[in-house]
Amino acid sequence: MNYVTIIDKTLRKTFEPAFLEVVDESELHRGHVGFKDGTQTHFKIVIRAKIFEKMSKVSRERAIHKALGSGVMKNIHAISIKFQ
Repeated sequence: MNYVTIIDKTLRKTFEPAFLEVVDESELHRGHVGFKDGTQTHFKIVIRAKIFEKMSKVSRERAIHKALGSGVMKNIHAISIKFQ
């Protein structure tokens, strides 16, 4: 399953970002907890969306996790989120 595509499409549809970058960083975590060879486990998200302007960082992160849903969140190990 290509989680980069799933995450990208979901966040674009939900938040209509002015900027979005989703990067699979799984290989950088080889040998670490949560790494599974041949799978996508670790991601970096950089996002800028108007909806986030009046939200706290915690609220933004919760909104992203909720948008991605348990189907995605239970199958990956880590997401790093940077708000622009």
